[in-house]
Amino acid sequence: MTADPLVRRTDEDGIAVLTLDSPTNRNALSFRMMTALDQNLSAAAWDPQVRAVLLTHAGDVFCAGADLSEATGRNGGRRRGAAESGTADALRRLAWLLRSMVAMRKPVIARINGHVRAGGLGLVGACDIAIAGPRSTFAFTEARLGLAPGVISLPLLPRVAPRAAARYYLTGERFDAAEAARIGLVTEAATDVDQSLAPVLDGLRRASPQGLAESKAMVAEEVLRAFDRDVEDFLRRSTRLFATAEAIEGMTAFLERRQPDWSRPAREGHQRGDEGDDADRGQVSGAHRAAPASPPDAARRADPAAGPDGLTDRTGPR
Repeated sequence: MTADPLVRRTDEDGIAVLTLDSPTNRNALSFRMMTALDQNLSAAAWDPQVRAVLLTHAGDVFCAGADLSEATGRNGGRRRGAAESGTADALRRLAWLLRSMVAMRKPVIARINGHVRAGGLGLVGACDIAIAGPRSTFAFTEARLGLAPGVISLPLLPRVAPRAAARYYLTGERFDAAEAARIGLVTEAATDVDQSLAPVLDGLRRASPQGLAESKAMVAEEVLRAFDRDVEDFLRRSTRLFATAEAIEGMTAFLERRQPDWSRPAREGHQRGDEGDDADRGQVSGAHRAAPASPPDAARRADPAAGPDGLTDRTGPR
């Protein structure tokens, strides 16, 4: 019996629409998901009828990051050594996937109207244009698991404001689409994501293939230069962190829905049940409520004590 595809492709007048379609796993970056996305991107890159790629998602989560069941060896009873080897392979595959998105000679556009966590932000950073709708929330949750945003920093650090990267890397706070646009993580925070995408896609359709390829090469040059300079160092750091006692405890605690033994209790106002808890869990009451227009500080909230991102018991960072 053939498994359902994790990435679905449709074509809309020269735009290859790739939909991350594993909502029960919150579109986690499992090895299978990364392989399927890489194959679809490669096919679109070589398709002469495709002018650009639109990356979107099924369900309330764009991408919740790594599949922690793979990283901890809990999928199918893999031994710890096999899990560590698999993690190193997965990190290298993720690095290749992100670089191929940046280097691809056709624009890659992100359509986001859901939650994005940890490794999922690497996909956003590798896109040339990203439009985020009112249901979108973002968080770098790695530090809460004893990890760091390693491989995903390769496309992100050249784009995101340094002070903002420091804050959100260190605290793991959630922020909304307006804040994501302010710090350079996304291109635009939209009330209606499809309405905002329409002129973008129309412009891409009007451009020549050569013009798009050469223009993208110019704007992506610095990102690729930083990527190629730092990739091996960041891979070593990430691989080392995943094997440490603190990270193993952090990931295990997350899967077991408990606080890690090194965690400090949350202060009042950030306890379990705080406003926004439902949204992180992907429940209807929060995930389908439009974010109010407010100053950036009003949109920044720490994740609930129930878990580093609360989205799923299988997903986490890269």
